[in-house]
Amino acid sequence: MDSSSSCPPFTMHKCKPELVAPSIPTPDETKLLSEIDDQNYLRLHYSIIQIYQNESSMANKDPVRVIRQALAQALVFYYPFAGRLREGRGHKLMVDCTGEGVMFVEADADVTLDQFGDNLQPPFIHSKAFMCDVAESEDIKNLPLLLIQVTRLKCGGFVVSTGWNHVMADGAGLSQFMQAWAEMARGIKTPSISPLWRRELLMARDPPRITCNHREYDQIQDDNLNSLDLVHRSFFFGPAQMAALRGLLPRQLRQCTAFDLITACFWRCRTRALQIDADEDVRMMCIVNARNRFRPSLPVGYYGNAFAYPAAMTTAGKLCANPYAYAVELIHKVKGEVTEEYMHSVADLMVLKGRCMPTTVRSCLVSDLTRARFRDVDFGWGKALSGAPAKGSTGPFYGGTHIVSYKNSKGVDGLVLPVWMPAEAMSMFVKDMEDMISGNQNQQNHPTKAASFIRSTM
Repeated sequence: MDSSSSCPPFTMHKCKPELVAPSIPTPDETKLLSEIDDQNYLRLHYSIIQIYQNESSMANKDPVRVIRQALAQALVFYYPFAGRLREGRGHKLMVDCTGEGVMFVEADADVTLDQFGDNLQPPFIHSKAFMCDVAESEDIKNLPLLLIQVTRLKCGGFVVSTGWNHVMADGAGLSQFMQAWAEMARGIKTPSISPLWRRELLMARDPPRITCNHREYDQIQDDNLNSLDLVHRSFFFGPAQMAALRGLLPRQLRQCTAFDLITACFWRCRTRALQIDADEDVRMMCIVNARNRFRPSLPVGYYGNAFAYPAAMTTAGKLCANPYAYAVELIHKVKGEVTEEYMHSVADLMVLKGRCMPTTVRSCLVSDLTRARFRDVDFGWGKALSGAPAKGSTGPFYGGTHIVSYKNSKGVDGLVLPVWMPAEAMSMFVKDMEDMISGNQNQQNHPTKAASFIRSTM
């Protein structure tokens, strides 16, 4: 397989896919998924790409063998991942814990990390070559719940691609599994956090009742933007960029989170670039991990989906005409709406409205994956140089994205925001982002030092 990009072409050799089963027999049983798990929007495989450099102390170790063996050991504790999905009454998904195993592909690429240069910045533009080859049309019930490829590089580094069916776990849950998997690779016999299924905690109530306002599920006629010609850019926010954004806020708001700063900036600039009519409603859906919103909190070790995406809503005119602080306050406020009752209300809504999809019309969605710590997963070769989703968008929704941590080629730690936009709107979006970072909100056309934070992966 040849890969075309700005780095020299490289050849990828993939072995035939194999199934890796738990290293010892595991319970043969059926486990139900919660209504938060079993949303149509989550019935997809999402992939994480982790890139590791060579480690001299591991010179006699083969990463493929170490990671494959550790995977079999980790699946003893996380044995539902080795099963298969099936549908019950009302198309509700459940997991048959058959112990069949997960897909594993061993591969080699004749390329070095140095040849990739700055292209390691998420999302890794060569991701597709490093992922398991699975047809997108394949029925998820026929696929293993984990699709893993480990690729050796010519320099001694390697790439781990992990595709997981999102109905099984959210980002925090997958990270918990990966940490256990890495612990097995480092010789630890049992995970430091014991996995807990307990999906009944987020099942719908009987009778189901919607008790909260869920603007994220408003059903709006699609304006068909997903058919437009899209381009991609990736934005790096280091200390200088974050300080510039904080400087645009009144003093009482300057302690807000990095997520609030970046998400508000993205929402505002994107709305302007798309030239949405001033009186049209626009939404920003914020992924909120609800584990600590319960009283008491969900038990430690719970690895199912436990998030909501409440929608901040205003009109395009208000969002663009008001100061930046307006968007920051809307986002901060909507995140606080997620409570235990809110989560139960979402679960009930899934039953009463037939697992309806979140609205994508004039909407954005941002997930903070910095706390998932995918870069920190250490299989024995140290932390990853990069650990982030393979794609810049959230599933088929180009208005969805995520924030991940990354250390750039200059050694600066920061955050990366990938963005997909229609080609004709991207130039205006970039200009607005540059103006905000440089403190030039009056849109004057003068040189800015902010351009270095933008990377194009067309």
